[in-house]
Amino acid sequence: MSPKRLFQSVVVVLALLIAPSTHGIEPITLDPILESAELERIAAIDLAKPTAVSVFVPGGAGGGSGVLISPEGYALTNFHVTSPAGSFMRCGLNDGRVYDAVIVGIDPVGDLAMIRLLGRDDFPYAEMGSSRAAQAGDWCMVIGNPFLLASNLQPTVTWGILSGVGRYQYPSGTLLEYGDCLQTDASINPGNSGGPIYDSSGKVIGIVGRASFEKRGRVNVGVGYAISINQAKNFLGYLRSGRIVDHATLGATVVTDPDGGVVVSNILDTSDAYRRGLRYGAEILEIDGRIVQTANDVQNILATFPNGWRVPLTFRYEGKTTNTLVRLMSVHLPDELLEKMAGALPPPPPRQAPKPDQEEGDKEEGDEKKPAESIPDKLRKAIAGKANPKYPKAVNEQLVSRKGYANYHFNQVQQERFRNALRSQFPGGKAGESVAWVIEAETDQPQPQQVQIRIGKDKTELVVGEKTFEATSRGKLYDEVVDGSVAGMLPALDAWRRMIEKGPQKFGETFYLGSMPLAGERPLRDCMVGLDGELEVRWMSHPDSELVEVVEVFADRDEDPAELWVIRENGDEQPSILDLRYGLDSVLRLKIKSWQQVPAETAEAQPEEAAE
Repeated sequence: MSPKRLFQSVVVVLALLIAPSTHGIEPITLDPILESAELERIAAIDLAKPTAVSVFVPGGAGGGSGVLISPEGYALTNFHVTSPAGSFMRCGLNDGRVYDAVIVGIDPVGDLAMIRLLGRDDFPYAEMGSSRAAQAGDWCMVIGNPFLLASNLQPTVTWGILSGVGRYQYPSGTLLEYGDCLQTDASINPGNSGGPIYDSSGKVIGIVGRASFEKRGRVNVGVGYAISINQAKNFLGYLRSGRIVDHATLGATVVTDPDGGVVVSNILDTSDAYRRGLRYGAEILEIDGRIVQTANDVQNILATFPNGWRVPLTFRYEGKTTNTLVRLMSVHLPDELLEKMAGALPPPPPRQAPKPDQEEGDKEEGDEKKPAESIPDKLRKAIAGKANPKYPKAVNEQLVSRKGYANYHFNQVQQERFRNALRSQFPGGKAGESVAWVIEAETDQPQPQQVQIRIGKDKTELVVGEKTFEATSRGKLYDEVVDGSVAGMLPALDAWRRMIEKGPQKFGETFYLGSMPLAGERPLRDCMVGLDGELEVRWMSHPDSELVEVVEVFADRDEDPAELWVIRENGDEQPSILDLRYGLDSVLRLKIKSWQQVPAETAEAQPEEAAE
């Protein structure tokens, strides 16, 4: 019987029990407000339960919970839940079915992981709410698989309130950091890890991960923590990249001033924050539009960002208030993160069931290790693997190993999507076909100068009025970026053309980074990275139109990149303005008169020959 039907039956029984009698006693009616609230809660639970995932590690080595976030089967859980499983796990839904699942991407610093359930493309999925809108005292519910009790694939539901928001839980070293997280008194126990916490309407507002327990016995004491869904939203693109992703740091340390405020106590002179004017003794006022008053506030906010993001920063130094944009640094070096991650949570071997008098008080917080023998035979056969399981065919088809990646397959998918989008924007660019661009423009200023840009296979050239800039080698393009020259437009256009011509596989080492703000603004843009000799090129594309909006070229990490902003006016797909910027300054802004794609030999000709 469904909860709703059960509730209605109870109401009917109560009404019969207290029906009018010969003694003239009036029946008790349920308060409409109470009845409405209870029906809304039942409806929210019915809405949320199909999206909750019970995660099982093949072989009986553990498990946890998760939540579906897309009809294609993408789901969020904890890194420490997927760690014992590695690349393959089995997941149950309340429809009574067990699905194969493959790892997608992992965030060991923030204890997040993305997996994909296989077998259908119409999975139920949760609507994401806003953890920023959550307040202490709000009703909430946790749905998951505590102690792996969901042996019938029906998850456990607990109800409570948000006890606090904006909490900070210190990491283990630099991993498993919970910043700006939610605290709840809804019961959370081992096995709930990775599962969703919903608001009272059934929208997911966080991913459960940690809880405070009594020292002995692993008894819940009503203090549980969840990664905010807003932090998870920030990392969705990075996780979909299939990479092992890192978190962000400002490149500076801060302290809380005794007189109030947050003051910089140390700063790297190689950081972008330093280039933007942040100095020792400066007072930080806001990060990403959020007011900070303590050093803990700063860490709370930074903990929710992936590395490489560019966010608004407001600070006061020597009496002057500055509003700027800052590119955030990585907490770790790439190899450093891999080493720490490898040693953080080694996969445990399957273990035997505990004896009746054996205590269970010394397990790690988070996922529950439950012996396979305690799971019903039907389910055990569905989720159990051999000691060295051979992955199902569907899993192997979506699993590619590569250093620095949880699963390189999903990065390849994003690369192919990017290549197809680029070629659709310039129809003449076919695989293996050498093409070139000739762009006619004029400077955007009171007395405009005529500009011609030629981007060919062996030479790139920019003619502004009577001045000519040209490059016949990658080294020359590198020099232009380092010098902050207007010719920094050339390597951006050259890389863009060659990416269309060659595609990600032949351009050089190419990978999908994830999604990030554009100049601190949302929606988040997709970011593709291509390494071209000493140059690193980034393409920022709109998530809906897939049109390139900015091409960034990094020549030296200690210097500002050349940013070529591609502006389209009046809804046109073809660019109407090219704006070259370094840092926050525009050095050349062009109004495009024509943009032609021509045979390569045409672009190599002299301007007067090409004009005939």
